Amino acid sequence: MAELSASVDFTVEFYEVDSMKIVWHGNYTQYMERARCKLLSKIQYNYNQMEDDGYAWPVVKIKIKYIAPLCFLQEARVTATLVEWENRLKILYKITDLETGKLLTKAESEHIAVNVVTGETCFESPKKFIEKVKAYANL
Repeated sequence: MAELSASVDFTVEFYEVDSMKIVWHGNYTQYMERARCKLLSKIQYNYNQMEDDGYAWPVVKIKIKYIAPLCFLQEARVTATLVEWENRLKILYKITDLETGKLLTKAESEHIAVNVVTGETCFESPKKFIEKVKAYANL
């Protein structure tokens, strides 16, 4: 089975930090989003394709554990791993220092499919999405 993960490397920019040159906590979700987008593209079912099929995937829950700070000009890697997809998307994230590999942040997000025409919540992931995941993961 292929691993359902994708990573993005980044450098902390000045506009992302507070007066102590530490990343403001709200910016972590942007790092997560970068890796999530790369993961969805990797399985060939990005947000545009989901919308074309009539679905949106809003975030319904986010949990972030800040272990050590990210600081100005620090180079890091954010990795997103898809762990649930049949009834919802559950994605786990790790942010690590690029040089040392030290774990800096752990997080998770949950998303549900919503029919964009009716606005109704789907209690199962759309069939096409499940097919894309299974095809990529050789399930």
